[in-house]
Amino acid sequence: MPWKEASPMDQRTQFIADHLRDVLSITELCAMYGVTRKTGYKWIDRYLRQGPAGLEERSRRPRRSPNETPEDIVAAILEARRHHPSWGGKKLLALLHKRHPRWPLPGRSTACDILSRHGMVPRRRQRRRIGHPGKPTSQILAPNDGWTADYKGQFRTGDGRYCYPLTVADGFSRYLLGCPRTRWRACRRCRRGGSGWASCRS
Repeated sequence: MPWKEASPMDQRTQFIADHLRDVLSITELCAMYGVTRKTGYKWIDRYLRQGPAGLEERSRRPRRSPNETPEDIVAAILEARRHHPSWGGKKLLALLHKRHPRWPLPGRSTACDILSRHGMVPRRRQRRRIGHPGKPTSQILAPNDGWTADYKGQFRTGDGRYCYPLTVADGFSRYLLGCPRTRWRACRRCRRGGSGWASCRS
């Protein structure tokens, strides 16, 4: 039968039970359980004041942060946001600094966190991610079995017109068959027909 691992709560309960039996001294109990006398007296005091609930682990988070933004400044930021619902933390802080130049205002990121914690920042709608189309369904086993066409973006030429370069290559050898400069309307025709790409030149 395997040994059962004792939780910290079980050890504290057993520590108090041994202490109430009054068989061992505090020094002997602390040495047996591997804790300091200060810790032993702490758990005894908590048990006497709160009962078994005092033996539970407490949060070690500080009750108050020394760098916490004062409540009046938080209220002022929220009130300014209600009057200007489209403003961000930077503009709100500039407004409050103009009204109260001596206030120790927080930074921009802190102001944005305050607005977010109080539900005053609308959630942005996430764009649907379009994944990779996957592996081609048809196999290209020889030259001219299939051609590939790909637009390489757009750029403005010296005459101020946009250029849409279209590359057409052999799918087997990757040999570049052509890279014409196409117009946008012609590009649509190429995408629909596929065979008229050679005539779509400026």
